[in-house]
Amino acid sequence: MQIFVINLPSATERSRLQKDQLNKLGLEYKILDATSVEDISEATYKKHYFDWQRPLRKTEVACYFSHRFAWDRVIRSGEPALILEDDAILSIFLPELLDNLNKIKSTDLINLENRSRKKFVSRSHMEIECNSTLLRLYQDRTGAAGYILWPSGANKLIQHEKNSGIGLADAHITSCHALKAYQVEPSPIIQLDQCKEYGISNTYSHTVSKSTVSASDNYRGGVYFMIKKLFSQLKLAFWQLYIITKSHRRYIKLRNSDFNDS
Repeated sequence: MQIFVINLPSATERSRLQKDQLNKLGLEYKILDATSVEDISEATYKKHYFDWQRPLRKTEVACYFSHRFAWDRVIRSGEPALILEDDAILSIFLPELLDNLNKIKSTDLINLENRSRKKFVSRSHMEIECNSTLLRLYQDRTGAAGYILWPSGANKLIQHEKNSGIGLADAHITSCHALKAYQVEPSPIIQLDQCKEYGISNTYSHTVSKSTVSASDNYRGGVYFMIKKLFSQLKLAFWQLYIITKSHRRYIKLRNSDFNDS
């Protein structure tokens, strides 16, 4: 399976983190240059500023288009790909899982990440490699650090953009209810900033990029964003009512021992 790592060229420590992990696991990968704040023109920023339920920062717009570029690559290749953000921490069992998951048919996306928030998943599951299971994923709000995307899923995400605009990368993915998505349990990927939460040690420091947009650069939305957020919450409530009979909301398990050699 092809692997795309989203990384800003200036973020050399994060690049080294991914190279160290992937090389150790014997996995081939391609570094995709992330979209930077400097790449986002003022016209593009103004165009998408009102797309989501609150004003988007330039860093968030740049992050979205970094993922969007990866989705385009998936479509052009005609094959699924594991898409990683550059602060992802990987399980030692990831190679075996990827070999197994590459054979899954009739799916759009498989989420590999965990972020200490509950998800709506199916009550039944499918057994896969490495004492792991595959659950139907109905609702997730927990990041985009590691997921497998099929061309069918990439097309649905881009169509979702045409219908609803852009948003935070993870919010855009999780609000695309047309996706047939699954969750791996135990999760084989977490973000670096979650290591302490799960008691996993690592030697890499975590830095969070901050927006370079000052308050004076923001175009105020006021009531517009309040109404948009209300409609978003109503849509989510109706979706949860729709899925409640075939899912339940719970935490996804993680095995600390899977990350001992990360």
